[in-house]
Amino acid sequence: MKKKKTAHTEEKYGIRPQAREFPMMAVLSFVYVCNARCPNCPYTNSAIRADYKDRPFMRADTFKIIADQCGEYGAWIRLSGGGEPMLHPEALELIEYAKSKGTKIGLITNGSRFTEAGTRRILAAGVDMVEFSVDAADPETYARVRPGLDFAKLLRNVERFVSLRDKTGSPTKIIVSAVNQKGVSIGTVEAFWRKIADEFQKRKFLTWGINDPGLSADTTPYLPPEQRVPCPFLFERLNIDSRGKVMVCGFDIAARTDMGNVHEKSIREIWNGAGFTRYRKLHLARQGDRLELCRDCPDWKYRSWRHNYWKIVRTAEAKRRGRAPGPGRGGPEDGAGDI
Repeated sequence: MKKKKTAHTEEKYGIRPQAREFPMMAVLSFVYVCNARCPNCPYTNSAIRADYKDRPFMRADTFKIIADQCGEYGAWIRLSGGGEPMLHPEALELIEYAKSKGTKIGLITNGSRFTEAGTRRILAAGVDMVEFSVDAADPETYARVRPGLDFAKLLRNVERFVSLRDKTGSPTKIIVSAVNQKGVSIGTVEAFWRKIADEFQKRKFLTWGINDPGLSADTTPYLPPEQRVPCPFLFERLNIDSRGKVMVCGFDIAARTDMGNVHEKSIREIWNGAGFTRYRKLHLARQGDRLELCRDCPDWKYRSWRHNYWKIVRTAEAKRRGRAPGPGRGGPEDGAGDI
């Protein structure tokens, strides 16, 4: 049977229905420290972490402002950004706080910091999805692409997560991801980890304007660059640094843009404010390249309106429940995509 080609565009663009008042997701730069030295990480290859030496960890009050507002709308907090989230000294307590407020939590981790007790707390809190960034299927490759970390420990921690999740009946979805980069057999990585986790996500090699694009093993664009298809991120999510500053999108990891601060304005106000409105208007007019940040973005072409986080959530949940995915954007034939 011939595999159906993945769709990345829409017939009509605009704000996601679930994001009309409030973003579907707030992506947090929760920490700016890491215990790995990954050569494909833009933070490893830049001075951004040094710029945040005054705020290497998001303060609890900043996090709670965000969690309270996301909880009101049932939105996602995605713990990501400048380092390993579980290095935050209050990570477990803050995750539990966010879940108690009704926030959905997506945790991205290198998997190195989990004890059995910590794993049980994550599962008991009902964290919605945990994504382990693995990038390899053997110790030798792992040592090269994720120096500073231990493959055997990663494997133990992921297997324990899945085992305890299944035993306790926790709703947590568990996925793994790998960057499609030169020197790594992505097919081998996928075959290894699909046997363990709920879903596997093959990520495009992104540069953020910092990494060497020549290291990508697949430069095929999702969105035709010449068409300037609107970037979906502007219509569904925003990014917040450890100081509470809101940036336009995940490409802006150096916080060049300033859409407001959560200590001064509500997320709802910022999301519906003049800054985001201008970005969306220009993108819908296929004039996004008039914006300096977007004109400089080498990763715009790797965004997708269908091959996205929401599809990963559906397919991972379907596997967790042992059934086929329900209807929605991006069917099961598409597999896992970049998010």
